[in-house]
Amino acid sequence: MFWQVATVAWLAASQGPGAAAAPAVVATSPDGRNQIALTLRDGALHWAAARDGRAVVLPSRLGFAFRGAPALGDSLAVTAEQRAERDTTFAMPLGELARVRDHHREVRVTVTERGGLRRSFTVVARAFDDGVAFRYELPAQPQLGAFEITDELTEFALAEDMKAWWIPADVPSPDRQEMLWSSGPVSKLRLVHTPLTLVGSSGVHAVIHEADLDDYAGMYLQGRSESRTLRASLARWKDGAAVKGSTPFRSPWRTVQLADDAARLAPSVLALKLNPPSRLADASWLRPMKYNGIWWAMHVNTATWGTGPQHGATTANTKRHLDFAAANGLQGTLVEGWNRGWDGNWMLTGGTFDFLNATADFDLEAVAAYAKAKGVQFIAHNETATWVENYERQLDSAFARYARLGIRAVKTGYVGDTVNPLGHAHQSQYMVRHHRRVIEAAARHGIGIVMHEPIKDTGERRTWPNMLSREGARGQEFNAWGGEGGNPPEHETILFFTRMLAGPMDFTPGIFNLRVTRSGTGVPRTPLDARPRTTLAKQLALYVVLYSPVQMAADLPENYEGQPAFQFIRDVAADWDTSVVLAGEIGDYVAVARKAKGRDEWFVGAITDERARALDLRLDFLPAGRPYVAELYADAPDADWATNPEAVRRSRREVTSRSVLPARLARGGGLAVRLRPAR
Repeated sequence: MFWQVATVAWLAASQGPGAAAAPAVVATSPDGRNQIALTLRDGALHWAAARDGRAVVLPSRLGFAFRGAPALGDSLAVTAEQRAERDTTFAMPLGELARVRDHHREVRVTVTERGGLRRSFTVVARAFDDGVAFRYELPAQPQLGAFEITDELTEFALAEDMKAWWIPADVPSPDRQEMLWSSGPVSKLRLVHTPLTLVGSSGVHAVIHEADLDDYAGMYLQGRSESRTLRASLARWKDGAAVKGSTPFRSPWRTVQLADDAARLAPSVLALKLNPPSRLADASWLRPMKYNGIWWAMHVNTATWGTGPQHGATTANTKRHLDFAAANGLQGTLVEGWNRGWDGNWMLTGGTFDFLNATADFDLEAVAAYAKAKGVQFIAHNETATWVENYERQLDSAFARYARLGIRAVKTGYVGDTVNPLGHAHQSQYMVRHHRRVIEAAARHGIGIVMHEPIKDTGERRTWPNMLSREGARGQEFNAWGGEGGNPPEHETILFFTRMLAGPMDFTPGIFNLRVTRSGTGVPRTPLDARPRTTLAKQLALYVVLYSPVQMAADLPENYEGQPAFQFIRDVAADWDTSVVLAGEIGDYVAVARKAKGRDEWFVGAITDERARALDLRLDFLPAGRPYVAELYADAPDADWATNPEAVRRSRREVTSRSVLPARLARGGGLAVRLRPAR
């Protein structure tokens, strides 16, 4: 008998008093705390999830709607069921953890329509100690060959009206990710991006996201007025289709990360465990790096992307930045605006971007040779303005030339809400396919990718480790612009428990000129106008708190001169053996410790929101019985993000695993610490 009746008290309780246990196939996590159940109700397949015997997701609908064919999800019968358990460990060439353990239990349930077309599909469900996940598989079948999915019927019927942290996906367009986070009950949500972080009344924390997004549309979550049920909503092709394919076919995983509190949400590796193993035969060429660049000057209007008297990407200016990187132990220099196509309104003329040839005042060959002689990587910027067909025509020839010149990293850009001139959504299947082409082409030529205005991170860095980092959230550049204001002091404390749970982010920290001047005129902005709403110590702490294997020292070189605090940027690692969250609450504060890859050296970063805060950080992650020297970069007693942001105090002390490190954080403040063995 395929369908087994499991005794699942929480599943029966979800149906009300006196309800009998429903027939269900259940996967239970190795630690016994998390469960995912598949159950047939009124001819439709549903899924549900629980932690510690308490429902988190009630039975929720599964299925598909197709163009030109009946929906697939009703009048179903179970025709097969399988179980499995796996326990493996894999290494990450770059990451917040050097090794990841994948221990899960799995059930597979196949259902077939009782009548009509008699189509079938399989749902694969897995339970991990840190969450649950499921995906659809559409096997090859005569009744379902080529298809167009118009809707995925997947629902997330939450057991209570949990508190949510979200960014909207419907204002100003369905694809913009650079919005500030809001919080409130699930019942108030409209269309939102994932990851979506939730907190229940019992304290359980849940994060809804997806993993292994490949040849499919990106998923938003659609709320219903005054309802606790969210529904999957897929990004579209211009013609209204969501997914185009043919059987056999698999969807991405739908994931629900589960934890007892905010601090246990990170490091988040659930998506890594749900992606295929690395496709790189040799990943030894991948290197973490800290880099500077010709970037911040454009945002504060002291330089331009286009050619002219203030053009930033000249040969001479690039060499100046390369000199600074080499002298300060940085491994790369990013140059934006070096190639042809930036003059005029490039948003409208992005189809003319040339990724092979430089402007008249920039000598690509000479700059690449100069960088190589200095031992610094030249990082080429490729802005597409979402004219992706123009980019794809040049991909292989451009990447081949970069490789010959020793360029091993490229920053791509996709400014625009839809694909120009095709009109597909930014997170559509069309764009998912495009980004995979870029990543795979880069891998063929030994190039790492840092992606801005990207599709969301769903763990593909396990399969393609050259997918180094991406933006995908509101970053540092908002602190340089006027009008709408900079990021509020709480921004990064929310970011850590939301966007950062998807994967590394190129946030671009390290602004030391915290009283940004406007348009290069030397006229100071008002204290509360758009600028970094952090202290200098917090800017340092972000190198530890916000993980990325490529970290930018984003400010102008002259703003680092004579600054003792710059030593922390020289010293801090960008790749880690392990990571430990010491304390944290969403939107309030977070403290993280990370061990440098292959070195007996730890770094700690702590940040707070608009409130001054005192934290006591236990150092019990250090090896017992061994003394360490703690080098601290702390907010000075009079530091304050609005009135005295530059005030930082450096000190040293000897500590051990028994020590408790006091962190006294100013408003918008932080603490950055290097821990190295005492001599």
